Amino acid sequence: MQSQLDKLLKARTIAIIGASNRAGSVGYGVMKNMLNAGYGGVIYPVNIKESAVQGVRAYASINQVPEAVDLGVICTPAATVPDIVEDCGKLHIGGLIIISAGFAEAGEKGRQLYHQVQHNAQKYKMRIIGPNCLGIINPRLGINASFAPKMALPGKLALISQSGALLTSILDWSVDQRVGFSHYVSLGSMMDIDFAALIDYFGTDQYTSCILIYMESMKDARRFMSAAKAISRYKPIIVLKAGRGAE
Repeated sequence: MQSQLDKLLKARTIAIIGASNRAGSVGYGVMKNMLNAGYGGVIYPVNIKESAVQGVRAYASINQVPEAVDLGVICTPAATVPDIVEDCGKLHIGGLIIISAGFAEAGEKGRQLYHQVQHNAQKYKMRIIGPNCLGIINPRLGINASFAPKMALPGKLALISQSGALLTSILDWSVDQRVGFSHYVSLGSMMDIDFAALIDYFGTDQYTSCILIYMESMKDARRFMSAAKAISRYKPIIVLKAGRGAE
């Protein structure tokens, strides 16, 4: 699993599917953030209508990208995501971040799309962060595969959150206070990758000394406790559990 999560969190080639020239759109924000983050790898914007996105040559589909891709970042409408995941699986893309919303939180049709995406990802053994998430940031490698308004500073703290709004607020504060992070991860709906998977991963990450978690809900308490018990022996884990009262 370590190598699979490396493809997500330390990607050398990134395809932004739904990258856009339209200011204010999610695809525009993710593309702009990646271009401004100091990333040393290769970025491939994918847009069915544009020949270039923000000055970078674009491809009409992920199938036309000329080399193997570690990470696909999906910013397209929910209805298009199952087929995109299928295409990414056939191309052996290492992992996906699905920023798109409109799945389990959007009624019966959304739940059907959710299960289609999950099935397609499992068929090709792809790992997924999201859907309905803010994205991820790895300041050390200049990766800002998110639509957050700022870039995190490099540091030793790994922050994992189900709330994109909270991540944005902490990011604003951390830049002002000069607090750095090894990783910023927005989990969203946790279709696949959850707290336990990231605790295991950051537990062996040499650039992470402490793991910070904002938790709204938990799908597998036993797995979480097993991971937390093992890793907290040598790295502190701090959890803020929301949703314990009406407020």
